[in-house]
Amino acid sequence: MHAAAPLLVMRFSALGDVAMTVPVLRLVLEQNPSLRICMVSNQAYAPLFSNIERLTFVGADLKGAHRGIIGLLKLYRALHKAGPYRGIADLHSVLRSRLLAFLFSISGTRSIRLNKGRPEKRKLTSRSHKELRQLPTAFERMQAVFTALGLSCHLPATTATFASLATAKSNYTIGIAPFARHNEKAYPVSLLKELIAILHVDSRLTIQLVGGGGAEAMALAALEKEFAGVHSIAGRFSLAEELVLLGKLDLMISMDSANMHLASLCNVPVISVWGATHRYAGFMGWGQPDHHAVEISLSCRPCSVFGNKSCYRGDHACMQQIAPATIAEKLYRVLGMAAPEQA
Repeated sequence: MHAAAPLLVMRFSALGDVAMTVPVLRLVLEQNPSLRICMVSNQAYAPLFSNIERLTFVGADLKGAHRGIIGLLKLYRALHKAGPYRGIADLHSVLRSRLLAFLFSISGTRSIRLNKGRPEKRKLTSRSHKELRQLPTAFERMQAVFTALGLSCHLPATTATFASLATAKSNYTIGIAPFARHNEKAYPVSLLKELIAILHVDSRLTIQLVGGGGAEAMALAALEKEFAGVHSIAGRFSLAEELVLLGKLDLMISMDSANMHLASLCNVPVISVWGATHRYAGFMGWGQPDHHAVEISLSCRPCSVFGNKSCYRGDHACMQQIAPATIAEKLYRVLGMAAPEQA
């Protein structure tokens, strides 16, 4: 229906989740040359979708004009006026997106929503009957939505594109993003200081600290003062400006956070550090190979899919037991260079 009309795609939620839609949308547009997409997401995330041909971005003000039922009705009317649409890809599958899809269904617009795989994720995070296995990735779950809508969406046989750095260099700019939306996924500040101290003595490395505003920016600003030559970009730039800066990095050290996904969009290899969550849940960064991950084996891991549950052990062992030296060793291995001899 309305084959020449654009496809309406919806994904709200956190920055990292929305960032993961970008490579899939690029593939869908590439593999369906006549397709046009209308992408609806949080207004603040507009820079993620700039310069994508045949994609129009519509920003939702979910804390203002589009808040609550009345706000969603207002958003629906604006979208409906800009239609019609050949279909709807609901890549979020929450009450907000389902309500919008329902309203469009009244006029006959078909929608397919994301299968989040909640039952299998509950088994992955279970305390007593854990099934530790690789689940479909977020990219594969999105692929299924577009395929169900009759579109070509072939993911690469492997999205891992950073098995090694293409060109050896004499100096590297390294980003470190130690925080995450939930504290259970953040690297402890005491260990972060040890990691910076290890890397700081290597004159071949320039360190940039990456994070959000507020408390994160303050914490990283303090570290900037503590270590000469270390610079923080946290809270000082817009998202569009930060994407430009991330694209200039040679490598990023990140937690399971939005910065892992933003760096991946910028084609930057990421050493990802996993604590309460697990890459088996399907949220590894686009293009990042599994062997770039740093994690330890604990019977309690993962205890949640998103890291939004407090550590029931009470010791945060999944992060506390990841030694800074282990992360540094991984960095030098990925860079293909020897670590400096310790004095």
